[in-house]
Amino acid sequence: MTELDQAAQQKTISWVDPRPQAAEALTMSGLDYLQAMIDGTIPAPPIASHINLEMVSVAPGVANMAATPDESHYNPIGSVHGGFAATLLDSVCGCAVQSTLPAGVAYTSLDLSVSFLRGMTSETGRVTAQGRVTKPGSRAAFVEAEIKDAAGRVLATATSTCLVFTP
Repeated sequence: MTELDQAAQQKTISWVDPRPQAAEALTMSGLDYLQAMIDGTIPAPPIASHINLEMVSVAPGVANMAATPDESHYNPIGSVHGGFAATLLDSVCGCAVQSTLPAGVAYTSLDLSVSFLRGMTSETGRVTAQGRVTKPGSRAAFVEAEIKDAAGRVLATATSTCLVFTP
């Protein structure tokens, strides 16, 4: 057996069908919908299971999340894949926008620009992210976000533009 012959590890991911919650989201203000997710009355979206994501708090124009990278998020060079950070940043940006929306209005990401400032590994532990709407709008909203480690070091930043629309 060589060093490269290792036992495979497994990770089980569970989720519920997100379509009923997405329909319910349109009947509530974005802030109320996200708070219901925090309270556990509405299930988290499926992506949360993939990156150990949790919604921590929301306020108008601000969303706070946390996620914990593990070895299942590694890239070929032995660190957490940039997609982990990008997914967390996209999520926190979108939810910051959603927190500003009235019932019946939706959003989707138009762009996401990420800057990776420090690497992550499974030893990094739980990271936190905050998204802040810098300019709300009836057709587009602009957002900035950052991810920090437990020591408060900034690991990645992002800016995003979200399309605001009535489905």
